[in-house]
Amino acid sequence: MTISEAQHNMRTAYLGGFAGQLVSGLIWAIASAVSLWQPKSGMAVLFFGCMFIFPLAQLLLKVMGRDAAAIARDNPLNGLATQIAFTVPVNFLLVGAALLYRENWFFPAAMVVVGAHYLPFIFLYGMRMFSALAGILALGGAGLALYGPDLFSLGGWITAAVLIIFAFVGRSIALAEAK
Repeated sequence: MTISEAQHNMRTAYLGGFAGQLVSGLIWAIASAVSLWQPKSGMAVLFFGCMFIFPLAQLLLKVMGRDAAAIARDNPLNGLATQIAFTVPVNFLLVGAALLYRENWFFPAAMVVVGAHYLPFIFLYGMRMFSALAGILALGGAGLALYGPDLFSLGGWITAAVLIIFAFVGRSIALAEAK
C-alpha cells in the first residue's frame, strides 16, 4: 500500500475526520457551558471528555451506516493515528502549567495543544485543510491568552465552533472525492 493509498483509506474510513471533530467540538461546547457555572468542572469535562472522542466517533460512524473498521489492516498509518491521539493528554501537562499562572488560560492553552495535535493530520489524511485547523486553533489560543478578553470559557466556545465547522468541511472534501 502506498502512502497515497493509505491516506485515501483514512479519509474514506473517517470521512475526512468528520466524526472525531464533531464529537470533539460537542465536548468542547459542553465543557464551555459547564464552565459558565463551574470553571473547574468545565476543565474536568474537557479533560475527561476527550478520552471518549475515539469511541464516540466510532459509534457515530456506525450510526451513520459507515464501516467504522474500514481501515485496511496493512495501512501503515494505523500506528501514527494512535500516536497522535496520545499527544493531547501528555501535552495537557503544559495546560496545567499555564493554569498555575492564570486560570483563564485553560481554554486558550488547550487550544494550542489541540491545534498542534492537528498538524500530523495533514499527513495522516493527506488533507491540507488540517493545516488551517491547526493554525486557527494554535494561533487563536495564543492570541486569545495574550490579547483577548479575560473570559474563562471564550476559548472553549471558539474551539467548539471551529471544530464543528471543520468537521463538515472535512466531510465535504471526503464525500466529493468519493464521487
